[in-house]
Amino acid sequence: MPAIPLTIPRLAPVQRFRPPKKNIPQTPIQRNQILQVVRHYVKEYNPVPPLPAEELKQHADKVVEMLKCDPIYRDYVGVLINNEMWRESLATVPFERRLLLLPKCLRVESKCPAPFDEFGLLCKQCGLCSIQDLQTEAERLGYAVLVAEGSAIVMSLIQTGKIEAIVGVSCLSVLERAFPYMEAAAIPGVAVPLLQDDCIDTTVDLDWIWDYIHLTSDDKTRRLDLGALRDEVDSWFTLESLEKIMGRAEGETENISRQWLVRAGKRWRPFLAVSAFQALREAPGAALPEDIRKIAVAVECFHKASLIHDDIEDNDAERYGEKTLHEEHSLPIALNVGDLLIGEGYRLLGACQVSAEQKAEMLLVAAQGQRQLCRGQGAELCWARTPEPLTSLQVLDIFRQKTAPAFEVALRLGAIYAGVEQHEEVADVLGAYSEALGIAYQIRDDLSDLGGQGETNDIEGLRPSLLLAVAFERAPEEKKALLESRWRRSPQAGTNAEQIEAIYAELKADERAQTLLETYKEEAIRSLRDIENANLKGLLRRVIGKIFNDTEIKGWCKEFEEKNGVNRIAEMARLP
Repeated sequence: MPAIPLTIPRLAPVQRFRPPKKNIPQTPIQRNQILQVVRHYVKEYNPVPPLPAEELKQHADKVVEMLKCDPIYRDYVGVLINNEMWRESLATVPFERRLLLLPKCLRVESKCPAPFDEFGLLCKQCGLCSIQDLQTEAERLGYAVLVAEGSAIVMSLIQTGKIEAIVGVSCLSVLERAFPYMEAAAIPGVAVPLLQDDCIDTTVDLDWIWDYIHLTSDDKTRRLDLGALRDEVDSWFTLESLEKIMGRAEGETENISRQWLVRAGKRWRPFLAVSAFQALREAPGAALPEDIRKIAVAVECFHKASLIHDDIEDNDAERYGEKTLHEEHSLPIALNVGDLLIGEGYRLLGACQVSAEQKAEMLLVAAQGQRQLCRGQGAELCWARTPEPLTSLQVLDIFRQKTAPAFEVALRLGAIYAGVEQHEEVADVLGAYSEALGIAYQIRDDLSDLGGQGETNDIEGLRPSLLLAVAFERAPEEKKALLESRWRRSPQAGTNAEQIEAIYAELKADERAQTLLETYKEEAIRSLRDIENANLKGLLRRVIGKIFNDTEIKGWCKEFEEKNGVNRIAEMARLP
């Protein structure tokens, strides 16, 4: 298959993957659980900022007790409590009265050309680290930006009266040292902890920072509970709910199609449709109208139909841990059910009580998305006739054509339902956002297949894989033949998935894929820069965090730990 031009965003430097410390929340589930409990706690008890450090620690202790978690998490919980207390206050402060404080350790120390002055790092915009993007975007909004640890500098800026809110990025130890200054000044301050232990070449959750630096009272969706919204969308996919939305099922074929719709699934596409509508409608917090349910179910109909056909074309036996539809009901029935679901999707869109212009636009967008998806699947199927190794660029292009269209259709249908004019203003941005989001989503699926934990196994299924492409590009000659046999769908006898994954690890193909995943997530965030609608920008930025809730906080600042160790030894020496 010839290479198809694909715009690759500027790559972030390869992250250093260090094992997390056991006394730090290590999984997205743990961190999300802590955050949700903190939000409920702040909402219920309504602590009024600024709080002295000791009082904040008391609140953190209560949350730790509620969570029944290790007390070592107290400082992390305290940061979250402080952030939630100040969040609404921060939103009311104009951008030009805010300070973004970044640590110098975000730079790539061995290559950074930037000098220092008395105020901190003078970024040279070389593109080697995330400082450039964060500084450029914050200054575009009107922020003052400092790249320094700078408690004294921050205090002097506060005393000028020109800074009324701070977004700070640092390790937990430095945040703790800076806290008294901010508490004394009684100005809104939120903090984003760094993701590594060491004080050089660290990284940070960029989406978290972007959420805070763009937070504004103009965004009427900022208080929407995305978890509750997703749960509501998910509740529409029961047999009872589908009957209310789609009408009574008639005959065995419709019954099978409904059962397939309610099977396991992440429902991200219908969630995206509803999110776009919520962001662009006049009253984002109002109850959801009946027609948006039809649109959401239509989006899932299109998606589930594509999965049925994809499973047939790939000859997969399982999906969601159960038999695929063609394995369970036969190939002819599965083909027919897939076709029925496509028809159902268009029927539901046609049944919406909207203007003729809106209806025509929705049907056109859905048809264009279906066409693009089939072209992407067709590229893969044509490759399978005479399979050969693909470059990582070619695999990413397949991802762009197969996965991104469904995200774009979902978002644009929700936007059109909010209004044709609203949709026209953001259509191009939604396309760029969907492309980056879709590629990132598919890369994550590739990574999730490692160890056989994913829904499907690309190695056993002999499908195009980014990991396989990266490994083949990096492999020495003695390993190329083995990887090439996988590409050509004629694996060498005696080899298995575990051996291929061992080669991935040896060649660091998984690390490269993880870097590309982060890069495309960042590209999705950057695509929102030119959106003037604060509701849409804020909501879509948070959606990325909702879908990719996978950033780990990996430890404390090594410099501070060493200092603490010295202090503890000195204290022990003074004991009688």
